[in-house]
Amino acid sequence: MSLKSKTGILLLNLGTPDDPSPESVGRYLTEFLSDPWVIDIPAPLRWILINWIIVPRRKFASSEAYQKIWGKLGSPLKTALMEATESLRKQLDDSYIVEPAMRYQNPSIESALKRFQAAGVNHIRVVHLYPQYATATNRSTEEKIKELLLELSYQASVEVLKPYYRNPLFIGPYVNAIRESLERWEKPDTRPYVLFSYHGLPERQVRKADPSGSHCLMSGTCCDSISPKNEAFCYRAHCFSTTRELARELGLATDQYSLSFQSRLGRTKWLDPDTVPVVQELAKKGVKDLLVVCPAFTADCLETLEEIGIRLREEFTNAGGERFDFVRSLNARPDWVRSLAEFSKSGDYVPLAR
Repeated sequence: MSLKSKTGILLLNLGTPDDPSPESVGRYLTEFLSDPWVIDIPAPLRWILINWIIVPRRKFASSEAYQKIWGKLGSPLKTALMEATESLRKQLDDSYIVEPAMRYQNPSIESALKRFQAAGVNHIRVVHLYPQYATATNRSTEEKIKELLLELSYQASVEVLKPYYRNPLFIGPYVNAIRESLERWEKPDTRPYVLFSYHGLPERQVRKADPSGSHCLMSGTCCDSISPKNEAFCYRAHCFSTTRELARELGLATDQYSLSFQSRLGRTKWLDPDTVPVVQELAKKGVKDLLVVCPAFTADCLETLEEIGIRLREEFTNAGGERFDFVRSLNARPDWVRSLAEFSKSGDYVPLAR
């Protein structure tokens, strides 16, 4: 088989600083927050907000947080990506070339595309690690790829994996991870309350993704089921659907779990309920044992290891809770890598609009 007949697999996650120093964290935050799909306000106001207010203050606090989770091999998110890449390469035959990339910072999408281009790859599949659709992740990534293809004069055909928020290839490995955590629970006869915590989004971004303009957040039940109006682009509906699938597979009754959204920034209205008040209220109501699952993340990162594993643990115990644990992300689990291989070979893709 010739090189030109190979399929490029772009295994892609969001991004991480190169190191935990304030300078490196500042560069990462500046690139990330400057993306108009992340902070969707007029460019001049966004520039002032980022460069005069957010980054000068936040880079030091974020640097301290990153230092708490930084591993011997560097960023946990990058480590997981590189390990998954190596494992995926072993799962696929030589008709595929797998390259890792981050939407922000390194390894960059540009470097991956250049390697594909040099190898004569004319067909690329984007296997993104975002289970639920959001413009701040999926759409931003797609726009960046289009921009780089144009800059590189690269004529490869590109297709993008559809959101897989309820696909058994995603649900199955996460169920396995949760069950393993439950098996390690110190009180085997007492099942903990389970909180599914997803990364938050401003409500306006969720509404903007509604093609009908008349469904999203228009009622208290708009996300209770998947329909043609929310199956493709509604982040909130996708989170609800993932939760329902996981709870069903785990056999959780409705009073044994709930859903919340974490990682808020700024004063705009974000998706409710907020994870921290939810956890505080659970403890006050007498929940002593809590297991937190973060199914918006397929790899451990600052939001799982520090925000949940450290800070949320403190919030729970300070409010009266006793036993707290969180489920590690899929990272490079063998069952997840097998799923990534299936996605690579026969996933549900859509062409990248050019």
